[in-house]
Amino acid sequence: MNRGLAIIGVLVLIAGIVAYTSLYVVTQVQQAIVLQFGAPIAAVQDPGLKVKLPWQNVVFYEKRVLDLDPPKQQVILSDQKRLDVDSYARFKIVDPLLFYQTVRDELGARSRLSPIINSALRRVLGNETLLAILSDQRIGIMASIRQQANDGARPLGMELVEVRIRRADYPEETSLNIYNRMKSEREREAKEFRAQGQEEAQKIRADADKQRVVIVAEAKKQSEILRGQGDAEAIRIYADAFGQDPEFFAFYRSMQAYRNAMKSGDTTMVLSPDSDFFRYFKDIQGAPASK
Repeated sequence: MNRGLAIIGVLVLIAGIVAYTSLYVVTQVQQAIVLQFGAPIAAVQDPGLKVKLPWQNVVFYEKRVLDLDPPKQQVILSDQKRLDVDSYARFKIVDPLLFYQTVRDELGARSRLSPIINSALRRVLGNETLLAILSDQRIGIMASIRQQANDGARPLGMELVEVRIRRADYPEETSLNIYNRMKSEREREAKEFRAQGQEEAQKIRADADKQRVVIVAEAKKQSEILRGQGDAEAIRIYADAFGQDPEFFAFYRSMQAYRNAMKSGDTTMVLSPDSDFFRYFKDIQGAPASK
């Protein structure tokens, strides 16, 4: 009985090993290649529990879309402008058997797809201008790039779902030249505007100086006229006053003469005391001194 149990246990163990080496699961996001002694014999794309021979092995591949970042490259456009193009792509494995036979794994796939995409970029963009790339034609250009890249990807068991340009810039030396040219142009315009401003300032300044001379001359003319009119009015008033009271006028004028002549304390006057200049010093009536 113990011998029978041992035999049953051995058979169960053998069955378990056979089942372990013969059964495998393909998930919803996978596809597989069955290999026998290193040679692919079947491709499995439907998910579920699958059976193989114990000496066969299975290689799994992604069924989902995979990302690819090709290296940045320089492209010469049809208008002879140079651009550093940074692109990205998405691809999927559509024929796992062909994929295994040509590139083996994802690392090999990426190394093969990158030059294919870059070559398609150079071919398509080499026939386009920078203006076309920046316009609505960009969608059609990217579709042409994807189509040409797919012509090289399908023989490898892959399909490019999307190819896009992430960024396109002028090379550093070109950007520097453009910057220097723009700087020189702006400096030239600044000098031109500055010269025009100085010329306009000179015109305004000359016009202002001319107007100032005219205004000052007119003001002087008016001041002389007004001064003359004032002097004439003063003379008339003085004449009227003198005519009304000659004695008072003579007295007033003498007082003004005394005040102007004796402003400073060190004034020395050499005059005869009997002079008419001092007639009001001795007599308020201004009577002349007796001889």
